Amino acid sequence: MEEINLLYPITTNTRVVLDLDGVWKFQVEEPVGSITEDNPLKTDEVMAVPASFNDQTDKPALREHNGYFWYETNFEVADILQDQRLVLRFGSVTHEAWVYLNGKKLTHHKGGFTPFEVEVNDFLVPGKNRLSVRVSNLLDYTTLPVGNFSETKDENGDPQYSVDENFDFYNYAGIHRPVKLYSTPKDYISDVTIVPDVNLNDGSANVNFDIDTGGSFDDIEIKIIDENNNEVGTAKGTSTNVEINNVHLWQPLNAYIYTAKIIGIKNGKIVDTYEEPFGVRKVEVKSGRFLINGEPFYFKGFGKHEDTYVNGKGLNEAYNVLDIKLMKSMGANSFRTSHYPYSDEMMRLCDREGIVVIEETPAVGLMVDFGFDIANKMDKIDEDPTWSKLKTGDAHRQVIHEMIDRDKNHACVVMWSISNESAHYAPGAHEYFEPLFKLARELDPQKRPCTYVAIMMTLPDTDKCTDLVDVISLNRYYGWYLTNGDLSKVTDTVLQELNQWQSKYPDKPIIYTEYGADTIAGVHSPYNEPFSEEYQVEYYKKYSTAFDEVKNFTGEQVWNFADFQTKFGIQRVQGNKKGIFTRSREPKMAAKYLSDRWNNIPNLGFKKLK
Repeated sequence: MEEINLLYPITTNTRVVLDLDGVWKFQVEEPVGSITEDNPLKTDEVMAVPASFNDQTDKPALREHNGYFWYETNFEVADILQDQRLVLRFGSVTHEAWVYLNGKKLTHHKGGFTPFEVEVNDFLVPGKNRLSVRVSNLLDYTTLPVGNFSETKDENGDPQYSVDENFDFYNYAGIHRPVKLYSTPKDYISDVTIVPDVNLNDGSANVNFDIDTGGSFDDIEIKIIDENNNEVGTAKGTSTNVEINNVHLWQPLNAYIYTAKIIGIKNGKIVDTYEEPFGVRKVEVKSGRFLINGEPFYFKGFGKHEDTYVNGKGLNEAYNVLDIKLMKSMGANSFRTSHYPYSDEMMRLCDREGIVVIEETPAVGLMVDFGFDIANKMDKIDEDPTWSKLKTGDAHRQVIHEMIDRDKNHACVVMWSISNESAHYAPGAHEYFEPLFKLARELDPQKRPCTYVAIMMTLPDTDKCTDLVDVISLNRYYGWYLTNGDLSKVTDTVLQELNQWQSKYPDKPIIYTEYGADTIAGVHSPYNEPFSEEYQVEYYKKYSTAFDEVKNFTGEQVWNFADFQTKFGIQRVQGNKKGIFTRSREPKMAAKYLSDRWNNIPNLGFKKLK
């Protein structure tokens, strides 16, 4: 697979970034094939970009549309930029995009949670330029995430599509992240790879840099700038090292960010500059512990979603800022990007705020019979045909490549999650996942640990893939999907299973990446009834008791940070209500319990190496 080289667009003394976000024309393609790129859209419908289209309408049929739809806007390029290299970049389009400029095809991208870009110089015309994007929100057994796809014909013989999501979150779609047109010189810096090697004994770091370029330069200079704007190291060359003495380490909830200023020089003049923020920290798994900077780290935090009112999965930076502040006030130090890579903007914010991130691919629910009947599934795991029916391998390899290429330099990212709640217990699972773990380890220059998140059917005696992971990550719902309403045996059940995992894999840390109970804010019960706020608090207390007794247990991420939208179903009332906060970020009772617990657990050194 070719290098992707997607630096985040920034303005420097050699680069300009133009924002194409705003209100775009919007039109559903019905019947299929009725709209082409040749002519402007004939519609009065509009949608804000970036955002999901679904909640920007008062029409139920439009909100639930499965198929194809178009966005369109116009832009003009200033004369001063005409001799520059001009690149159009989409932060993400969910799930598939065909991009046209002035009726000419620019590019195509499949995969709804990673960026893509294309040079546009040869497609521009004087004056107004018409940018058109055809989008599909269809999912099937070849895509990530997976959907149960079906097609019928209407009375006119036109195709009608149906997608039953194989996952428990709403299939929001649209242009979800910023659209930017940015300039670079013809000779430009195309990628920066940063790998810090920390010496914890003497407080220094040897930082390796690999610089990719387009065109040619006579020389590449690298300057390391600290937070006080002081230059603390320099080097020259496209593959080189910079030594930082008295290094400030990036620590959980105590971030320190250096800036690498990359300068391309030709004929004695500066031609291009780019600045990449980075943190210096050491991540490793050792003797059943997850170590950050040599100290045992304890994950405290959440599974999460990109999900807000009206915006749907569209970028909402105000919510991002609020969410991080709420987490930090609770003593939380981490979250998982369940169940897809989050926006560039969120990753950069986590770098700055010291939030530890487990970053996950969109490989969620890779099983042919998705649902909540856990007990029935456990009786049939040997018959599960998932890995003979799903054809997601190509999409899975692509997103691993795109995710790691984009986020390889982020200090906040400490582990890659290759999938969530897939059929890791089913025949053929190991053969499917082994090459994917190998690929992730080959691609990551920082060699972070890798994991997958195990559904409840993946138990110590049914597991087929845990030998592949560095950290055992478990989703468990004892007291909710199993033994609902009865918490009497939860602590013993959790403790028994954790001890089995620890005995089987004594050198692997264990974390809970999901555990929770649907809770309707304002519902109270003196009897700890399910869906009450009292039940949610007691539920978490039972789990916490077990966690504290297991030596290799290294973290707890509750499900979920906030209530979120899902597809319709009798299991859901306006979405999943397992949030510690409501969808509008109002706290439930459990927020107080978890805050008291987490603020009394140190980020580092909670369970020392024996």
